[in-house]
Amino acid sequence: MRLRPTIWFALLLALLCASSHAESIKAVTEDTSYSYLQDGQVAGPASRVVEAMLQRAGLNDYSLALYPWARAYDMALQQPDVLIYLIARTPEREPLFKWVGEVTRIEYHFYKLREQPDIRVHSLADAKKYSIGVLRDDVRHEYLQAEGFTKLVVAAHNRDNFKRLLNRQVQLVPMPERDVILLCAETGVDYASLEQVYTLDALTSDLYMAYSTSTADEIVTRSRGAFASLKAEGLLMQLLNAQPAP
Repeated sequence: MRLRPTIWFALLLALLCASSHAESIKAVTEDTSYSYLQDGQVAGPASRVVEAMLQRAGLNDYSLALYPWARAYDMALQQPDVLIYLIARTPEREPLFKWVGEVTRIEYHFYKLREQPDIRVHSLADAKKYSIGVLRDDVRHEYLQAEGFTKLVVAAHNRDNFKRLLNRQVQLVPMPERDVILLCAETGVDYASLEQVYTLDALTSDLYMAYSTSTADEIVTRSRGAFASLKAEGLLMQLLNAQPAP
């Protein structure tokens, strides 16, 4: 039986429509000690976890990309099939994403140059006197703004804030210890030349991977199941703690 041209066209259109729903997963992140570029590829402990989770979920059509945090965050808010990592799960963000799983926990500390003894921070109110380098639209930026801080210097990358601290363009930076150690190693700075002066307890939080809300529930469900199995088998910690290949 021969099919009329109109039927062939209808079948082709149906196939094209079906394939348009099979979008590639776009996993987006920022430059931190957990995710970074290595030999032109997105690497790092959190990136290993994301790839293992996606592969176990059978979601093999994916890409990893590194952006300034504000851009990655906006993509995850606006576009379908976007997986963002690592992102703090806050009450304000709860309805904005489809949450997959907790990857790690983080603490932020104010750091200053040790050779500046006149900078003293014993409380959050003390820190308001000083210029502070923050990452645009990051949880630290949002929190300090809400607390009435007015001397915030906004940057797109953590490295920019770190350089400003070293150059005395800002007096404090709020960062996790792991990031500061990595940035010191990259720039040849002695970690002992910096001083951790105050812990932002209110920002101690769990860091997650999460999908944009327009991502299909089936993808989210498969990802959650795959992540739960990685965690139950102890592979999550292995991937986070594995040393990179030389």
